[in-house]
Amino acid sequence: MTGGPERERPAEPRPESLADLLGGRRGAVDATLPPLAFGLGWVLGGLWGGVLAAVLTGAAVAGWRWRRGDRPRSVLIGLLAVCVAALIAVRTGRAADFFLLQIASNAASALAWAVSIVVRWPLLGVVVGVALRQRARWRRDPALLRAYGRGSWVWTATYVLRVAVFVPLWLDGRVVALTVTRAALTWPLIAAALAASWVVVSRSLPPGHPGPRHPLVAPDPDGEPATAPEK
Repeated sequence: MTGGPERERPAEPRPESLADLLGGRRGAVDATLPPLAFGLGWVLGGLWGGVLAAVLTGAAVAGWRWRRGDRPRSVLIGLLAVCVAALIAVRTGRAADFFLLQIASNAASALAWAVSIVVRWPLLGVVVGVALRQRARWRRDPALLRAYGRGSWVWTATYVLRVAVFVPLWLDGRVVALTVTRAALTWPLIAAALAASWVVVSRSLPPGHPGPRHPLVAPDPDGEPATAPEK
């Protein structure tokens, strides 16, 4: 007989994905609701119907996120973006201009991500570094810096793709098509970018590298360990 019940072996931790580090899909899904409401309201009630539907939906999403404990600044920025998009459409009198802010935002994001890679501050590394509270320690790991640079190109491509799809539809004033593609190129595209960029980062790291949570840095003259300590 054994001295007691066998202890269960602890389950091995599941490898982290980029989605685990950067958060879930809730924010991306929430972001699609006001544009969808705008498209539906526009079909049923014209420009003002779309504007009213988008603003009310944006306010409802903001209230829901507030009650869920999201950061106030994040909630207010999301609601402000909806209000600004609605104001642009009202001022121009063109329903398709509701999506103009989104087009400009994606164009600026594509440029920012590309520049960040060129100057060796890839935004993927910045975002993950902030999420892991590493500050800039990851930049002292040449392999990780290179991996984040390659992964950042995936995100740059997503913004370029959105601009390439949105601009012709906006020029033609195709509100329904803009609404559908706005939804299709939000969470589904983000999910694909999360998976693809994480694969790129993982495969870019040399064998034996401990991964993004533990950047490998050169030991200092005082003999500190090569792996940057995690706080």
